[in-house]
Amino acid sequence: MRVPRIFTDQPLAEGLEVALSQGAARHLTSALRLGANSKVVLFNGEGGEFSARLIETSNKKNTTALIEKFSPGIPPSPLALTLAIAISRGERMDWIVQKAVELGVRDIVLLTTERCEVKLNPDRAAKKLKHWRQVARSACEQSGQNRVASIGLPISFSMGLETTADWRLILDPGSESSLMSQIATQSGSPPGSVLILSGPEGGFSDEEITLAQSKGFCSVGLGPRILRTETAPLSAVSILQAQWGDWR
Repeated sequence: MRVPRIFTDQPLAEGLEVALSQGAARHLTSALRLGANSKVVLFNGEGGEFSARLIETSNKKNTTALIEKFSPGIPPSPLALTLAIAISRGERMDWIVQKAVELGVRDIVLLTTERCEVKLNPDRAAKKLKHWRQVARSACEQSGQNRVASIGLPISFSMGLETTADWRLILDPGSESSLMSQIATQSGSPPGSVLILSGPEGGFSDEEITLAQSKGFCSVGLGPRILRTETAPLSAVSILQAQWGDWR
């Protein structure tokens, strides 16, 4: 059986004994039915991972593990990808966060846009953010990554345009230029960082696209078909990872 990977939000070091959260303990002891001396891998998002073994499993509220050895694990992609995306309804947003993390996105920026149908009050936004961060952590556990993508509270579209990324893209199905054609025009060293702007179900407004272009964003399409809001950004991320990331 594959050794379970568990995120834990606490300092980790060889020889240290750590208590696992109730959620992690329940997953390991109830779902996976692991007992004492079972092997696990722990990481805290600060880089690298630690092999460990369970030393107390009789109480889900007091499951502990002994950390044994550090490993650098899988390095992050050489291409620093940021996905700035309008908030979607229901499980679509969960899907986007999960798959974006699996594909190697380092940062996820949540946007409120002109046609965004999801309006979150401060309390609701805080609860959803906590949920999406857990989705990102679970995706890291599953995919073998050791750095968890950052996710902050939603910001306005105009604030999302403020970036220092080497290459800035806005996904626009009406663009006459495709992502692949724009990649072909890049010369010299590949960009070290890319920011992708992806819109809501109704897409970006003409005014938003114009504003982004005025800030140095390149408007690109993804082929002849109209892709759903959860499909388009993941397609763009995959293309960029294959071109300049760690898929080569």
